[in-house]
Amino acid sequence: MSGMAGKEVKNDLLENHGRKVALSYIQRLSEAVGSVVQAKEEAWSYAPPKEDSQIATVGIGLDGTCMLMCEDGYREAMVGTVSLYDSEGERQQTIYLGAAPEYGKKSFLERLEREIERAKNRYPEAKFVGIADGAESNWKFLEKQTEEQILDFYHASGYLGALAEALHPNTVSKQKEWLTENCRELKHEKGKAGELLNLMKEVKEEKSHSKNLTEKLQAAITYYENHQHQMDYAEYLGLAEKVKKRKKCGLGKYGLKKHR
Repeated sequence: MSGMAGKEVKNDLLENHGRKVALSYIQRLSEAVGSVVQAKEEAWSYAPPKEDSQIATVGIGLDGTCMLMCEDGYREAMVGTVSLYDSEGERQQTIYLGAAPEYGKKSFLERLEREIERAKNRYPEAKFVGIADGAESNWKFLEKQTEEQILDFYHASGYLGALAEALHPNTVSKQKEWLTENCRELKHEKGKAGELLNLMKEVKEEKSHSKNLTEKLQAAITYYENHQHQMDYAEYLGLAEKVKKRKKCGLGKYGLKKHR
């Protein structure tokens, strides 16, 4: 029920419990509970995983979306994650944060920063990595909090649709085939982001396109120019695979055979 909208809660109470409750009452009660939780949140903390000392990497995720409010126009709702990984790349725990739409991101970022500080105090030897889309404000925050930043693969691959359309303008099946292959290569082949950026520029200059497609190609070019340095997915995956191979072969952290 906690995930339902007010009207759904009202209907559920009536249909399943025979209780007729005003929507305004449900909304006020929800707001009151939320206020109590938010007031206590600063003092609350998540229980750490059992093998606390094994955390080697902490991933900080950050994203937002604009929502149309009834009276105040658009505001941005924010979500964040603090994910804990052991030395073998296995996720042990994720802390989730969310914030209702507000003007700016001040209160949300303060909450996320508190969780990051707790993680840094608990895991001083861990590597902190930031993951986000292309929003400049998110990167400004993450650059201060993390040692390395990775662009969300979903957003990086999403910009390839315009290039697929330009290369195969009349065949949707070929566009899908090209996208599947090149998204795979972007994830697994080193230097692929640079190759795709060069191809975007060539296609934009060499072929005549509609105004709409030209604008989408330019947006993709700008995006890749700004974030190419955060798209080394093959390197990130390669490091993870090396660790997993050590695990399968019974090798320790430094490549030494474990005695049984």
